[in-house]
Amino acid sequence: MGVLPEGRLLLKMAAPMVASMLFQALYNIVDSVIVAMLNQDALNAVSLAFPLQILCIAFASGTGVGMSALLSRALGAKDQKTADKVANTGIFVFICTAVVFCIIGLTVPEPFYRFQTSNEQIVSYGKDYLSVILSVSFFLFGQMCFERLLQSTGRTNLAMIPQIVGACLNMILDPIMVLGLFGCPKMEVKGAAIATVIGQFVATVIGLVLNIKKNKEINIDFRQVRPHKETILTIYRIGLPSIFMQAISSVMNFGYNKILIGFTEAATAAFGAYYKIQSFIFMPIFGINNAYIPIMSYNYGARKPERVRKTLKITLIVSITIMSIGCLAFELFPAALISVFSPSEEMLRVGVVAFRTIGSHFPLAGFCIIAASTCQALGKPTYSLINSICRQLVVLLPAAYLLSLTGKLNLVWLSFPIAEVFALTMMIFFLRKTMKVLNYDEAETLVK
Repeated sequence: MGVLPEGRLLLKMAAPMVASMLFQALYNIVDSVIVAMLNQDALNAVSLAFPLQILCIAFASGTGVGMSALLSRALGAKDQKTADKVANTGIFVFICTAVVFCIIGLTVPEPFYRFQTSNEQIVSYGKDYLSVILSVSFFLFGQMCFERLLQSTGRTNLAMIPQIVGACLNMILDPIMVLGLFGCPKMEVKGAAIATVIGQFVATVIGLVLNIKKNKEINIDFRQVRPHKETILTIYRIGLPSIFMQAISSVMNFGYNKILIGFTEAATAAFGAYYKIQSFIFMPIFGINNAYIPIMSYNYGARKPERVRKTLKITLIVSITIMSIGCLAFELFPAALISVFSPSEEMLRVGVVAFRTIGSHFPLAGFCIIAASTCQALGKPTYSLINSICRQLVVLLPAAYLLSLTGKLNLVWLSFPIAEVFALTMMIFFLRKTMKVLNYDEAETLVK
């Protein structure tokens, strides 16, 4: 990570992650497409579950970000003892967090749905789905942990294996369990959740084996999987902004659904469909992002500011390009994109406007995602957190609520581009301040 040309290094590390993320996006869509074959209530149940799923993923991903950045920094500084301590303490943290979400899965789903809707069919479907997803989230956390350990040492080609295998297994099991094919009982929405958990279990086992057999830069010792206060605090100091940013997204999603369902249930179904489709655009960016953070952290720890700056420039160009292509797809083919979810006439009509309006902000989002990750990798995670809070809670949700007061659903979607313009302005300012850490106490300013 300290010697390969920056563009080639990013491609080498990101390509496997992007491939695995695309598989992840594909199986997320397959879940909803298969469930939508039942009826719109089933699709709504899965869509309304999204805030709690985001919260679960937020803790898994954010903890992974903290562990990955700290581990890469230790490896860049040639500190093997600290690297091993981070890896083993990180596993402990993942296990503890999974226990918390297991408890949530056993207690929260039904009141969570009843707070959002009085439709008993949606509540029933939702309880079946969310109870399984959260109460057996041990394997989501296990998969995320072992993938991040592989990514942190540059073994992204290995990190993609558990994700792709798990995703493929999920896609195979989804129609069988949901629709009751090949003699399997028809489990409807619960079948989609069980298929997801089975895929995560297999991915966890594969990830563990690959780390033990192939990841020689770290030493996993289950006797050392225990709490270490300083390491845990450092992991969360780096990872908490990422956790909060995604958790805030959970709050935003919940609030947005409450606003939309006040118009029509077709709007929440269309919003859920949007999130599934947009993952095909955002997942590659997150894959690039997962490769980008260890590269930046390693070279920052190794005191190589020129590599840090060049990696940032290349990553921004790639990300904005991908997001621009996604923007064009949402503007030109919204009806074709939403049609994969077997939409009602009302859902299709609402969704076309939603896709075109929300999709317009994608290129700006590409810049903001990479800029926020730069702040995290270079030790300024608070900037990312401030930006996320302001974008989603201070601007996006209030704007959506105020626009909803007009009584025109089509205007509500404008809250997304409004919030992204605000976020872009903040991130340009924060990025300039963050890059100054590369001075390493020198007098000259490296980034103007």
